[in-house]
Amino acid sequence: MVIVSITPEIALEELYTYAGGLGVLEGDKFYTAGRIGLEYVVFSILYRRGYVDYVFDGETPVPIPQKHSLNALRKLLIDEEFGISLRGEEVVIRPWVYRSGSAAAILFEAVCPKWARVLTEQAYVSTSIEDQFLRYSLLAKATAHYIRERIGVENISVIDLQEPQTSLILLALPLEDRYRLVIHTPGPWGHPVFPGSLISREFGAYISNSIKLTELALSKVKKAFVVSAKQHSLVKQLFPTYADKISYITNGIDLNRWMHPKLLKAFKERSIDENTVVEVKKEAKKSLESLVRSYKSDVELGGEAVIAWSRRLAKYKRPYFISRYIIENPDSKAFFVLAGKPHPMDIDGLKYAREFRKLHLRLRNTVFIHDYDLTKAKTILMGADLLLFTPFSGWEACGTSYMKAGVNATPTLSSRDGGAIELINDGSNGWLFGENLSEFIDIYNDPRAIKIDEMDYNEFSYKLTKLIEIYDSDKWKFIEVAVNALKTFLPKVDVVNALKSYYID
Repeated sequence: MVIVSITPEIALEELYTYAGGLGVLEGDKFYTAGRIGLEYVVFSILYRRGYVDYVFDGETPVPIPQKHSLNALRKLLIDEEFGISLRGEEVVIRPWVYRSGSAAAILFEAVCPKWARVLTEQAYVSTSIEDQFLRYSLLAKATAHYIRERIGVENISVIDLQEPQTSLILLALPLEDRYRLVIHTPGPWGHPVFPGSLISREFGAYISNSIKLTELALSKVKKAFVVSAKQHSLVKQLFPTYADKISYITNGIDLNRWMHPKLLKAFKERSIDENTVVEVKKEAKKSLESLVRSYKSDVELGGEAVIAWSRRLAKYKRPYFISRYIIENPDSKAFFVLAGKPHPMDIDGLKYAREFRKLHLRLRNTVFIHDYDLTKAKTILMGADLLLFTPFSGWEACGTSYMKAGVNATPTLSSRDGGAIELINDGSNGWLFGENLSEFIDIYNDPRAIKIDEMDYNEFSYKLTKLIEIYDSDKWKFIEVAVNALKTFLPKVDVVNALKSYYID
């Protein structure tokens, strides 16, 4: 029986078919499922122009689209085209097929008419609510067609909807007993609301004047999941009517994809020790130095701590914590690697990119990697001495960067959020700061958020200063925590555990 996953994005090694964490997670699940023999089919969109990259006009970020290389596209097979109805017109769909072991990713591209091609051009970049709705309608209708005509409904065991945006398929292929919803964010962008008139036009079902897709999905699926223990309690508060349907499975990572090859080999041979870790970290830091030098040619990563803040530039992830710290501590004995992209229409995110760029241009000990991608993420997480994970408590569904860092003996200083609090034992295998909030606080409108931010920052700043001092004065004490992170994370973060919980146990 075939397992189906439908996702707005998926990060495959050769392609720009993703924007951030959800895509990377789905890529990790995809490669691991193919490796362990699951009949696993993922449906998503090709995104011929990727997500977004940036060039800078001085300190101003200018968004540009990404482009897939011809060599990357040659690794996909083109399946037979078919038609679906959108806006009352026939839209020709071209399925691109990417295989890895027993898993297959089906990526849809609109061929014509011209207005429809725009829908599959760039991930998450839309000019209107209707275009956003039509993109997810296309994904729903194309997936429904492919399941009916190419796989066979009778051959499907379960269909997992990754985020509510994919739940329109419930109206296109009504098989509620086989659908499950996975909620990957509590943020408002993860729970879109569309006019009922659009849903009526495309799917022939009038439900109400406006429809929140999360509510629609939860009313129809047999079960829903969130991706960490903390999010379990918070999402049940956000959707109390459906609390009895919601459980959690904490995310994981593909060790083969994210762990330094020499550490992975030692792990499989059960030969990891402190000396191995130290030698591999030296090698990984040299690779990171080469990456950094492609942005600042005169950099040498010597004896000072290399500290990374690398993730999407969004307000709830609090990139302003590290920029403020760098400004307030100009003589810090550390080198800071900042990396990430904002959404091109996120005013806050673009502001943080400008701030990071200013630090990059003005300070010797700071680099901003503005074209952050999978390859650069691996180099940073393997080579850094410390990762910073700073989301506002309650806003990060799980996060996985600290997992990827931990299995590379890079410990994390983390806020008390997401899955980090399930893994990090403060002072033993990493460090924690800030409040562990038990309610979801609106960081845009609730005045309490400012006070919480200031309290959290004060503890963050204090602990980061102490950690830099420890690294400078007693490096072996720091290495002990790094080795503990590696050894304690490895049994828990392998995404095989999550896949077994979803599909086998």
